[in-house]
This record gives sequence, C-alpha cells and structure tokens, in this order.
Amino acid sequence: MDEAVPLVVHIIYRLGIGGLENGLVNIINKMPKERYRHAIICLADATDFTQRIDRSDVVVHQLHKKPGQDWASFYKVYKLFKAWKPAVVHTRNLGAIEYQVCAWLARIPYRVHGEHGWDVFDPDGNNLKYQRLRRALGLIIHRFIPLSKHLQDYLQEKVKIPAAKITRICNGVDTNRFYPRDCDRAAPMHCDMLLSGKVVIGTVGRMHGVKDQLTLVRAYIHACQTYPGFAGVTRLWLIGDGPLRAEGAGLLTDAGLLDQAWMSGDRDDIPDILRCLDIFVLPSKAEGISNTILEAMATGLPVLATMVGGNPELISDGETGMLVEKENPEAMARVLAEWVADSDKRRRFGAAGLERIRQEFSIDNMVSRYQRVYDER
Repeated sequence: MDEAVPLVVHIIYRLGIGGLENGLVNIINKMPKERYRHAIICLADATDFTQRIDRSDVVVHQLHKKPGQDWASFYKVYKLFKAWKPAVVHTRNLGAIEYQVCAWLARIPYRVHGEHGWDVFDPDGNNLKYQRLRRALGLIIHRFIPLSKHLQDYLQEKVKIPAAKITRICNGVDTNRFYPRDCDRAAPMHCDMLLSGKVVIGTVGRMHGVKDQLTLVRAYIHACQTYPGFAGVTRLWLIGDGPLRAEGAGLLTDAGLLDQAWMSGDRDDIPDILRCLDIFVLPSKAEGISNTILEAMATGLPVLATMVGGNPELISDGETGMLVEKENPEAMARVLAEWVADSDKRRRFGAAGLERIRQEFSIDNMVSRYQRVYDER
C-alpha cells in the first residue's frame, strides 16, 4: 500500500470476539483502500479474530501490557507513533483513552476517541474519577464518537464535552453475513442437541460481569420451574467464554438443567449459530449500542433485552422485541414463557426487527460516517 495514503492507528484493549472488535474489523474491511491504511495496537493481545480482517496490509501489534498501570507501555506506544507517523489515532473505551497522551506528545494531527460502553466497574457511568479523566483528556482529543444517544448525553451532561466535539455513529450490521435461515436447521458442529420441535433461547457474548449471563440462566431456571411445559420444549444456548461460564454451569447443575443447556465457549460461526436460535436474549447490566442485538435482528430473531444503555434505541418495545429491567430474572422468565407459547408473536417481532435493520442500520452508512470523521483531520 502506498505510504502516501494516510494511516489510521486504532488502539483497543484486546482483539478478540466482541461487538467493539467486530465493528472495528468492519470499518477496516469496508473502507476504501485508497482512502486510508490501518494498523491496530492491542494493549493486551490478539486472537484468531484477526483472521476476520480481509486486508493484507493491516498491521496488528500486540503490546502484552502488564495488568494495572504499565508505564513502559506508554513509551512503547509513543515510539510506535513516531515510527509509523499516523494521520489519525483512534482509541476506544476507557481502557485505551489514556494513550491519547502518547498521540498528543507524538504530535499526531488528529485524535479520535470512541465510547462503546462503560467498564464493568462503572456500569452506570457515575464514577467521578472516570468522568474527570475523560474531561481532562477531552482537552487534547479532537472528536468523540459515542455509539448511542445514552453515551452522547453522558459525554455532554456529565463529562462536559462540548457538543461540537461529539459525533454519534451507530453501529451497522453486515447483512451479507447475518440473515434469516431459509431452510431446516441443523445443530452446529460440536453441539449434540436434537433441535426438532424445540424453541432455542440463546445469547452471544463474553461471559463476564457486565454482560450478566447469570440473569438469563436464573430466568431460564425460574421459567422451567414455574411454567408447565416450558422445560420440555426449550433449550438454552450460552455462546462465549469468560469467568461467568463455570458459575452458570453450576446454577444449571444445581437445578438439574445442565443437559438442556449448551455452553459452547468461544465460536467463530456466530452467524450460523444465530440462525439456529428462535429467541435472542441480551441480559446486560450496561450497553452502548450492541452489535449482537443488531446481528440478531438482521437474522430475523425477536430480541429480549434489558432496559440499559442504547438498547431502547435499537428495540422498539412491543414491536421488534421486549425490554425488561436489568437483573430481574422473574420478569425475563415471564417474557420467555409468553414467547415460547406464541410462535406467531416471535415471527412478528422478528420480521419487524429485520425490516428496521434494512431501513436504519446499514453497515455502508456506518463506514462512510467514520470516513467523514477521519476526513476532518
């Protein structure tokens, strides 16, 4: 690639399976090669998810940062900036924002920061230390990109970032990868479940605190124990890995329901897995704009999610899905029982969600908006 083409350096914590990472890969793959080159600095490491990058000219640099405040990592990033001479540095989320100081010291012409959702230690955005950090670094950041209206309001009202510095860009979804099933389903590889006549309830995401898959597990157990016939016709899929996986398995074991659940660990066939589901659930305690909700809607699934972050911007409550309060397994169980018993409602919600994706959440529109931000440099 011609070095005259400007370089964008993206800084993220880790390049693995996740909505933030998926959005980044989509931007790199879809943005015209003649407009921008791209490089990624992973503060921790990168996984096989790098294989999703279609371009051969993208550098992925793993920093293997030590836990906590690793001062040497700042010097390493500064040296990379001086060597690479990017036109734009784009950090994402709290874990990467401090490296904007390196970009400022290296005199990078244009500095962008994306807010995709809050940290597990600050799920409601009320941590004053984190607000002050964003406010201070806002003095050297040229453009903030929140993914949701909720995050935009947070930046303006709590962090006090001027509105002129904020451009909200919602995620887009690749409808060439995520689309409804059009034939009989077969269980994915390494899943031994018989799916004929079953309603498959599932979620996708890293199994850690803020994603709160344990609320879905508790909701499933409650529905099995409370609503006659529910256990016999349903199966639960928890797709992803992380520290909550063992705890979720323990809850299901204690309830005698582990045989009805598939806890797959990390997978690289998410579109195929979504096409096997009948109901998608996102039980998070906090969210920005969820890629997995968009992907589920593009697959034609009804979506049940918690009333947090940007979820109400994506789900028209009572039209494309339902919203319930976070950490409320009983409310979640009631909706699941209603949907399991009403296939027509599932189909109506799924069809309405798919239509909304087609009208409002184009991936090409998302990429062009990011390109316009980079063009401001």
